[in-house]
Amino acid sequence: MLMPGVIDEAERAEPPGEPETGLVPVRDPGDVGDPGTADRQGPEGDEIGGAAQAAPPGVAHSSAVMAIGTVFARLTGFLRTVVIGAALGTALLGDAYQAAEMIPYTVYELLLGGLLASVFVPFLVKRRMRDADGGAATEQRLLSVVLLALAVLTVLAVLAADQLISLYAGGYSGRQREVAVLLTRLLLAQIFFIGVSGLASTLLNVRQRFGAPMWAPVVNNLITMGAGLLFLWIAGRGQTTETVTDGQLTILGVGSALGTVAQSAVLAWMLRSAGFRWRPRLDLRGSGLREAARTATWMLLYIVVAQIGVLVTANVATRAGDRAAAAAGRPVPGSGLAVYKFALVVFQLPYAIIAVSVITALLPRMSAHVADGRRDLVRDDFSRGLRLAAALLVPLWLGMLVFAIPGSVTFFAYGSLTPDGARRIGVVLMVFAVLVLPFTLHQLLMRVFYALGDTRTPGLIAVPAGIAQAGAAFALLAFVPARQVVIGLPAAYGLFYLVGAAGAGLVLRRRLGGLDGRRILRALVRLHLAALPALAFAAAAVWASGRLPGDRLPALLAVAVGGLGGGALYLVAAGRMGVPEIGYFTAMARARLRRS
Repeated sequence: MLMPGVIDEAERAEPPGEPETGLVPVRDPGDVGDPGTADRQGPEGDEIGGAAQAAPPGVAHSSAVMAIGTVFARLTGFLRTVVIGAALGTALLGDAYQAAEMIPYTVYELLLGGLLASVFVPFLVKRRMRDADGGAATEQRLLSVVLLALAVLTVLAVLAADQLISLYAGGYSGRQREVAVLLTRLLLAQIFFIGVSGLASTLLNVRQRFGAPMWAPVVNNLITMGAGLLFLWIAGRGQTTETVTDGQLTILGVGSALGTVAQSAVLAWMLRSAGFRWRPRLDLRGSGLREAARTATWMLLYIVVAQIGVLVTANVATRAGDRAAAAAGRPVPGSGLAVYKFALVVFQLPYAIIAVSVITALLPRMSAHVADGRRDLVRDDFSRGLRLAAALLVPLWLGMLVFAIPGSVTFFAYGSLTPDGARRIGVVLMVFAVLVLPFTLHQLLMRVFYALGDTRTPGLIAVPAGIAQAGAAFALLAFVPARQVVIGLPAAYGLFYLVGAAGAGLVLRRRLGGLDGRRILRALVRLHLAALPALAFAAAAVWASGRLPGDRLPALLAVAVGGLGGGALYLVAAGRMGVPEIGYFTAMARARLRRS
């Protein structure tokens, strides 16, 4: 919420050096949108995506609305995950639901979602400015073609549910497979409505109505939570794939799908309120849509590679869960896909809430500096964005590391998810925590390429990164005991971003004459040093609470006392050390308080 103002504050305190001109974009940055992280796997909350490209520089109010909406969407998405965990647990039934839920989102993202954010948002922005009718005819054609394609795709996907489960969870058999196929068939009907949501968000973004696309997932999450609670009330705790009935599964599947229907209805209503009226048109000659789609080749390569990583991870996790159950002769909670997905949702919260706000503020600035040929200002933007994000992410990743287990017990140990199962989520989350900064670094580097109008390099870099991820995941399945595979999967996931960041950094270092690496490294060292007292206090709180009887109450005390005390210590230590990145936030907060 404060991020645009904080970036302005930092920019004033860090005046640029000698101008370095001559930076030439690969193509017009206005033709390149933002596909988000490109590995979307569920409905926890949409990212800003193409909205960052549509937003003009300096629109602080819009950024605040988007950021607040993202926070609420992600938080309700997290609560939704908690409810699903309570309803289904982390054994084979929970794994089956997670496999079924991710399929419609990955199918949509592969075939359409990436195109909307990366190509059609900037394309429609340009047509809106250039066409005599304000781009109205182009919008009607796009909507007509995509709705028709979505209808066909949804029908085909529902019919192919069995084959899709074979693709994403090839190890399933017997009742486990029947459960997964039934849930998948019910949830695949969402594809049409996921697409309607994406289209409506695109058309709202080009009208600079940024709030609704960020807030609408809240409706989806609340309805899915209701379906999960209804399932828990009717079916009770501790259901397995052998005991759950098709009727009970239908309640959960239809309820989850209704959440997506409601989200699309809210967005369609908001689009109508913005003055849009749909009139079907399929005359595509001269619309420019085909040419726009052609420009997406390299961006689609990046998205496809990222989604192949999702496919590999799902296969490895589901097979590991099945093997662990077979070895034990019973379902083994916390050995498969469900525990991985729950930890992933928590891991992505800091990025979605903090780093996405940085990206939204930075991408228009960087694009403007690229247009002026100023490599020094682009370099400064990247450095400033990474350092400001790190000022908040450093204590968060360290806190995630320390509080992973007590925090998971506090939030997840309800219903069918036992304290031991929640601790298992915490163990996986500890591995994810180490990746918070590398993940953010990778995402910021990708946005520098988009500002340069370069989609080819990210696509090429993604190939070796994807190979590294897939190779590591399959190696885990081949050489690590089945029960432990899921603990190593975050490391395989992280390889995609580590290899990608290394390759992107080398390329951009040459193009921009450096990446301000010394200042970034110095800031990271100081931020971590400032966090050491907080880390020690938090670890002591966790240790002390572990001596108390019970599960949830001691865990809650550890998180509350350690988090609040550690946060205060971090601010005091950073202030005493004179860490400028923290100073920018405190100065901005004081200025806001004085004005209020």
